[in-house]
Amino acid sequence: MNTDSPLTNVQMKRGVLYGLLGTLFMSIIMLIGMGTGMSPIPEPIPAAIAKGLLGNAPKPLIMGFAIITHFGYGAFWGAVLFYWIKTKGTVWHGLGWGVFLWLIMELIVLPLLGWGVFGSAITPKIAVATLVLHLIYGATLGWGLSRITAANSNPQQASPKPKSSDRL
Repeated sequence: MNTDSPLTNVQMKRGVLYGLLGTLFMSIIMLIGMGTGMSPIPEPIPAAIAKGLLGNAPKPLIMGFAIITHFGYGAFWGAVLFYWIKTKGTVWHGLGWGVFLWLIMELIVLPLLGWGVFGSAITPKIAVATLVLHLIYGATLGWGLSRITAANSNPQQASPKPKSSDRL
């Protein structure tokens, strides 16, 4: 038996889209920071994960895998948040979600990469840089949630406007 409502399916699709958008924004900022030398991150974390999983694979394969999995991860967690929140989301929900995902990375992923908790084996500045990136991701999700919440609370936005011929 399928218990998913159409609202749930729509919310999850929107979560995927806003998750992809948030991942895009955070990735652009990360790459700008790395390209300008402002970032303390020695290499993109998705690429470091991909290297750990794929070993000595060719660089295009590692980068392709890193990009696909990073965007897939962002889309997945966006869908989870939108499914969980349903219709009453705010930017604060998104920011909180970004902090939650940041903590997973800092306490589990970075130590598995050998970078230490909060990147401390390299530099503690990694913790701040990655927090900013995850807040960008979370703010994007929260913005999407707040747009949906506003649309759901204003039924005039959801219903079509009457035509002039309907006024007779």
